[in-house]
Amino acid sequence: MQKILLVLSLCLVIGIAKAQKITSPNGNVTLSFKLDEAGKPTYNLNFKNRAVIKDSKMGFLFKGVKPMNENFTIVDTQYKNDDNTWAPVWGENKEIRDNHKEMFVSLVQKDSKRKINIRFRVFDDGAGFRYEFPVQDQLRHFILQDETTEFNLSGDHKAFWIPADYDTNEFPITTSKLSEIEGLIDEVRKEPLAAKAPSPNVAVQTPLMLKSSDGLYINIHEAALVNYPAMFLNVEASSKLSSHLTPDVRGNKAYLQTGYTSPWRTIVVSDDARDILASNLILNLNEPSKIEDTSWIKPTKYIGVWWEYFTGGGSTWAYSNTGDVIIGKTDFSKIKPNGTHGANTEHVKYYIDFAAKNGFDAVLVEGWNEGWEDNAAFVKEEIYSFTKAYPDFDVKELHRYAVSKGVKIIMHHETTSSVASYERQLEDAFKFMVDNGYDAVKTGYVGPIIPRSEYHDGQWMVNHYIRVVKAAADHKIMVNSHEAVRPTGLSRTYPNWIAQESARGTEFESFNGNKPEHTTILPFTRLMGGPMDYTPGIFQGDLSVYGSNKAKLSTTLVKQLALYVTMYSPLQMAADLPENYERFADAFQFMKDVAVDWDNTYILEAEPGDYITIARKAKGKSEWYVGGITDENAREAIIDFSFLPAGAKYTATIYADGKDADWIKNPQSYEIKTMTVTNKTKLKQRLAPSGGVAISIK
Repeated sequence: MQKILLVLSLCLVIGIAKAQKITSPNGNVTLSFKLDEAGKPTYNLNFKNRAVIKDSKMGFLFKGVKPMNENFTIVDTQYKNDDNTWAPVWGENKEIRDNHKEMFVSLVQKDSKRKINIRFRVFDDGAGFRYEFPVQDQLRHFILQDETTEFNLSGDHKAFWIPADYDTNEFPITTSKLSEIEGLIDEVRKEPLAAKAPSPNVAVQTPLMLKSSDGLYINIHEAALVNYPAMFLNVEASSKLSSHLTPDVRGNKAYLQTGYTSPWRTIVVSDDARDILASNLILNLNEPSKIEDTSWIKPTKYIGVWWEYFTGGGSTWAYSNTGDVIIGKTDFSKIKPNGTHGANTEHVKYYIDFAAKNGFDAVLVEGWNEGWEDNAAFVKEEIYSFTKAYPDFDVKELHRYAVSKGVKIIMHHETTSSVASYERQLEDAFKFMVDNGYDAVKTGYVGPIIPRSEYHDGQWMVNHYIRVVKAAADHKIMVNSHEAVRPTGLSRTYPNWIAQESARGTEFESFNGNKPEHTTILPFTRLMGGPMDYTPGIFQGDLSVYGSNKAKLSTTLVKQLALYVTMYSPLQMAADLPENYERFADAFQFMKDVAVDWDNTYILEAEPGDYITIARKAKGKSEWYVGGITDENAREAIIDFSFLPAGAKYTATIYADGKDADWIKNPQSYEIKTMTVTNKTKLKQRLAPSGGVAISIK
């Protein structure tokens, strides 16, 4: 009997020492986990027998406590498979399949007896893992000093990156080898932005898109970011990355207690770039909707009193030129208006009329509320009122007028990052919205954060964004957050979080700030975690026609149309001035027609930084839309219509760059033609430099 027990014990020890593997349902992705000789947890990931992530360490450093990344033994390993289908409230597809295999590993430290679990899930297009801290006597409350997760790559890959910065996501995207980042990052960080808090070392933001020399596409990000700081990636060598968490000003990363799970660390991989864009791995790692009744959550197409503030044409957010405004005490009825305030009743009615005439759902109005005269970020805490309108903005009358036209008005809550003040007003602000017929809000966080101990991407602010979304859901309000932490798939859990900005959007075009390749990269980076309110649709790209602004757009007019398909969002803005749409009414028709919610999505062509062509079927309709875009190089898009049902003919209206179109020389040159197509049709369509093609099919 003693010999049998000895043999069983030896087998257990050998089993623990060996790598434990889990393979994706189709067999292409394999993840291995083991403890090294020092009891340090390590993992690796392969795709079709090619190394994606080589042996990489895992674990944590705690403040004032021994590290939790070594001296472990495995006490239990469990496996299970899951294959189910779920229906998102809105999205790129009406159904999403969640087909994965799971490995759950329980670890205990030999000396301290502290416990940690690691849960791995492997999908056909990659893997995710998270740390879980079970409730235990040996560990209760703790301060996280750092996470020591590594991503050791197989080579010096091509990377599409922006620098790690705790306060902004709005740097332009740089393309280089990983080994070249250190030599480039200081120059990139010189970009003038509203708030910057750069990491002290060489690090980059996630989602990080990579391409290996042998043709593997790899995307590293995170899913379900809750009660935890956002993750950046230290660039320690030409092929070694490691987690870098956003701190508070004390340098602490998170304040946690056991019973908590970390966000998922995600790795999406394929040898076909189209699979990266088609991946639902991040959504599948988030919890199902916590909102039971979602009938009030509606994908929305809107216009707004917005772009005119950027053109240089004279409109202003502020009602007057008076400084030193004291919210709650300044009587604006006694202050002389500046005559350029955009958010006035008559002007907003003009936008409401335009929306109603052209079938748009809503009008965003920025600058309606008291406080825009003196938005002294980081110095002045009480900046705005979220319940008091300027004297020339009649809330009740505009609500009545909008209802009579079948149009909604979208509320704007710019905080200038005085988040403490916003939270104090939040309940009153949402009640004000409900009382006046608003069911959607655009929140903004320009500038350094108040409380002054926090950053945009730290644990406290991560929790703030979710607090706002939860409070909004209680009032049946949809949220579109700008300047917030980049998304991690939480729109599945909180589907009223209908969009975010969290990247360099269209407004930077008014500063000559976006490159032609920008929108061919964003779907592979920022959009991996969720939809973006990119605000496309600018037809008048030469802003010098308005006055002093000399900026010019980095795209052709047709590429602006195509972005409504390639840049997925259930919240899409026609961002230009109404008069420009009236000038180009035939091209504007595509924007009026294109859907914002979809039954199916088909990625036809894709290469990060070069081109993207996508087709989508409108939700509940026999209509399809195609968008194709390119970088600064002209190219020929090949559009395969095999996504159409067999045995039927359809009319395709094609919005194409003109023969002489060029984003610099002739961006407004376009042509419109129709043709009959079937599921056997293949179309070769020329795209001008930084041009595109947009097709509606009925």
